[in-house]
Amino acid sequence: MTTPMIDPMSTPMNTTPFIPREGMTRRRVLGAALAVGAAVPLVAAGPVWAHPAGPAADDPKRLTLPAPTGPHPVGAVQLHLVDRSRPDAIAGPGTFRELMATVWYPARDVTRYPVAPWMPAGAFRAFLDDVGFSDLASLGPLTAGHVGAPVLRSGRRLPVVVFSHGARSHQGDHTVMVQEFASRGYAAVTIAHQYDTYTEFPDGRVAVPLRDRRGPTLPGDYAADLRFVLDCVERIAAGCNPDVDHKKLPAGLLGSLDPRRIGAFGWSKGGTATACATLADERIRAGLSLDAPMEMNPPLAGDLDRPFMMMSADFSRATHPAVAAFWSLLRGRRLDLRAEGAVHISYGDNEALFPQVAKLYGWTAEQLQGEIGTLDPVQAVRIQQAYPLAFFDGHLRHRPGHLLDGPSPAFPAVTFLP
Repeated sequence: MTTPMIDPMSTPMNTTPFIPREGMTRRRVLGAALAVGAAVPLVAAGPVWAHPAGPAADDPKRLTLPAPTGPHPVGAVQLHLVDRSRPDAIAGPGTFRELMATVWYPARDVTRYPVAPWMPAGAFRAFLDDVGFSDLASLGPLTAGHVGAPVLRSGRRLPVVVFSHGARSHQGDHTVMVQEFASRGYAAVTIAHQYDTYTEFPDGRVAVPLRDRRGPTLPGDYAADLRFVLDCVERIAAGCNPDVDHKKLPAGLLGSLDPRRIGAFGWSKGGTATACATLADERIRAGLSLDAPMEMNPPLAGDLDRPFMMMSADFSRATHPAVAAFWSLLRGRRLDLRAEGAVHISYGDNEALFPQVAKLYGWTAEQLQGEIGTLDPVQAVRIQQAYPLAFFDGHLRHRPGHLLDGPSPAFPAVTFLP
């Protein structure tokens, strides 16, 4: 991401085949909302630097994301990565697993750097093409991340959290959570899992989810991507640039990451991948899953003595044996939280976006709840800003707080499952 206030309509693209339209009710509705746009901010709180400025940000039709609440401005940079240990059967002989990733971090002197869009321009346009709104692709949300801004160095390296998205989703689908981490002093690395996501490569290629049994899109493939990104984190920590195009990185990024303080989290299939990678790789000091089904073949196995937290909704231990089986593997600190009224999409950006959709289309409260559940959207955003941060703060920064000790009057919807 290097173009100020990127206009998705200005980017030529070559794409792989689109996914079928069957089974896309929520995706279609969100696509409609993103295409038409709305001007109803869900959460206006946050420092001034967290709110995008400029002509694109002032568009009254543009959807908005809540600002992060931490003390630091946020920077972002995309990386083009190739894992040469994994041949790519889809792309053909002589090719290897190719990924895009984005590093979010605390930044300084951000005012002259453009803000990043919620999705890269070509990927966003491909997404809207898939749901039938390609002529309105310039109205998507902007983030609080300033592209290429220098890293804020405080004398200590940054703890790292790595994020894995869900099936047929994209690496920006939990931006609320990711930019909250960065504003609080973390480096957060989001992964675009090729063949199961919308993403854009530096040469203009745009990839979309592909239904092909040969595609490396199982949770184990995601986990392998995650572990490869950990290798790249270690390279950045050692002062080496892992970008295959030798892209110039933001000032201060090289050498700024702490490879001894790494956590991982993921939503849905990405949460299952996080569990798989945490079991297999001791570099991950703590893991978090956001409503993950925990279904793999072969099943997840082995004891895990490091901390792991689950935030449950549709996939609970009571209703899904694979989730209960994974819980039984946890030998270290383990937590299982549920927000009353939450559904599968409740621990992500949809809680910020769908209320704007509802206002735009005049939905009833029942119609909105049919999409995002009965959990209050403002409370849902506060939950995703507070609980993951408290978990990783405790285990990566040794900053124990009291939020995870039990029920909190500040978050009455959150229940601790025994």
